[in-house]
Amino acid sequence: MTHPLSDRIKSLPASQTLAMAAKARELRNEGKDIIGLSLGEPDFNTPDFIKEAAIEAINQDYNSYTPVDGYAELKDAITVKFKRDNNVEYKASQIVVSTGAKQSIANVMQVLLNPGDEVLLPCPYWVSYSAIATLCEATPVEIPSSIDTNFKITADQLEAAITPKTKLILFNSPNNPSGVMYSKEEYEALAAVLEKYPNIYVMSDEIYEHINYEAKPFSFAAIPSMYDRTITVNGLAKAFAMTGWRIGFIGAPEWIAKACTKLQGQITSGTNCIAQRAAITALLASPEKVQYMVDEFKNRREIIIGLLKEIDGVNISTPDGAFYVFPDISAFFGKTIKGKEIKTASDFAMLLLEEANVATVTGDAFGAPSCIRISYAASEAQIREAIKRIKEVLS
Repeated sequence: MTHPLSDRIKSLPASQTLAMAAKARELRNEGKDIIGLSLGEPDFNTPDFIKEAAIEAINQDYNSYTPVDGYAELKDAITVKFKRDNNVEYKASQIVVSTGAKQSIANVMQVLLNPGDEVLLPCPYWVSYSAIATLCEATPVEIPSSIDTNFKITADQLEAAITPKTKLILFNSPNNPSGVMYSKEEYEALAAVLEKYPNIYVMSDEIYEHINYEAKPFSFAAIPSMYDRTITVNGLAKAFAMTGWRIGFIGAPEWIAKACTKLQGQITSGTNCIAQRAAITALLASPEKVQYMVDEFKNRREIIIGLLKEIDGVNISTPDGAFYVFPDISAFFGKTIKGKEIKTASDFAMLLLEEANVATVTGDAFGAPSCIRISYAASEAQIREAIKRIKEVLS
């Protein structure tokens, strides 16, 4: 029997990060001891001062529908945060609060893109960028990079990728999956290209901004010539260990913010009232309040890089931020391991899951077919055991 699903949903790929997590759960249910290093989720609890703010909001009887674009107090807090952390000034009318940064990204794409528009995706990129662009009937265009270029694109590459159909480019720094950060100078070189093309808009996904190790990230909207056509996306999931609270937001030109509010009013309406009240407290607090998480992630980064460097054939770089490593494992392509022929990164990730009982994510999902993503948002003991298992299988 043929099910009459829309062409839209049939063209939409499933999230490979969520698919790998589901496969890992399935194997756990079968009794296998699976170590999950596939999901991008901090393994810390939400800080107590944020939970206390949520409890206070419940006790104050916040339980009604919220404004579509967010509570006024939260939007004011977000403008303070942008000025304090990013040196970018937004008015409250330029802020829209959504149910997670993923909805923020989807809102922006839906209000900007028409069928046939091209969306430039510097590789590697977060899996949902391409899928959401496809859902908008736009065309994702990958700009390749590799571990040899530290997973960054150049100004020349950007210029070569631009066509009359180009409408939007997405930047993500610190990057998921590679962990690299673009410097101020690197962003300015890319901006110099975009200045020649005033009809191209920029979405800057800065969800990992507080998880950085050697240098502070730079916001694309802080480049004066780019401010009027940059949409800055952020949220509370990663830095504050609030993935399930679902709070994302944008700072954008007012006409884009109004369009996102209009769209959201027909899709989800306003974001959860309790999570919004807690978010006010989180954003107005000093980032130092969550530095203990960053320090622990940095410690884990050193551990996992050291262990992976001991495995022949694994080529690894040191990430600047986020909580992922993105090793190039193409040296294993063409080899047969445990009776399984390794032709792709997907084959390699499946080998690790089935033979080492370690869940990772294929780089194919991120536009980097020579790599896999490994999350170190896990305990030190889990990281050590996982890499030990991987080393045993590959040896």
